[in-house]
Amino acid sequence: MTSIVEMKGLFDITGKVGVVTGAGSGIGQAIAYAFAAHGGKVVASDKNGETLDKTVREIRASGNSAIGVEADSTAVEEVRRLREEALGAFGRIDVLYAVPGINVRKRIADYGYDEFDRVVQVNLKGTFILIKEIGGEIAKNGDGGSVVVMSSIRGSVIEQGQAAYAATKAGVALLARVQAAELADRNVRVNALAPGYVDTPLVARIKNDPEWYRQSTQRNALKRWASPKEIAGPAIFLASPAASYITGTVLYVDGGWTAVDGRYDPKL
Repeated sequence: MTSIVEMKGLFDITGKVGVVTGAGSGIGQAIAYAFAAHGGKVVASDKNGETLDKTVREIRASGNSAIGVEADSTAVEEVRRLREEALGAFGRIDVLYAVPGINVRKRIADYGYDEFDRVVQVNLKGTFILIKEIGGEIAKNGDGGSVVVMSSIRGSVIEQGQAAYAATKAGVALLARVQAAELADRNVRVNALAPGYVDTPLVARIKNDPEWYRQSTQRNALKRWASPKEIAGPAIFLASPAASYITGTVLYVDGGWTAVDGRYDPKL
């Protein structure tokens, strides 16, 4: 029988060790801050050492535990080093946030093959390497853990100029579902977050174009973009006991975009 006492720790991640990639800015940084703020120990990683150092300093200044590991998620040996440094610092890994992501906005006819390869390398292969090397380590825990990958609304609803990005984000969601099935017997839950537009450096080009920005804010139910912390909240939820029966799913954090996208709002 369920009791109030049982509910007290429902959202508690105190003491859990979380590897957060892309932690130098944007969504990754917000997740790192939120994980620390709720009592987790953070292994922050990014290719940009300067912004990574800032994230780690902020976490430590707040009295929380963090280390920084400069690493490229597309390089297997660097991800392995990230894993080993996390284990060396904290002895285990409970949660992985795989947040690598780049975008090249061009029509297919104008897309360079090298540009396509670069987007696939970072978004899809980078995520694959992370969930293989670090998700596999989480599976060694007797009590399991959580893996969260970063998909997008573009994995299911598209926009011109988003061919490579959309394909990789759809692929990332399916990677999560496959790993969820493969690691379920070790109590590792694997899920994907699918944000809509989030106010990060990745979409600065849109924000600087008044008409494009207006259009992008009007096509979701809430009529605005998300802030990074609004993605960090669901990310922490997926690592918590409150999400213990959620695996192999895509959680849309899109302000209702996929519910109302492209619809005319008649004056009824």
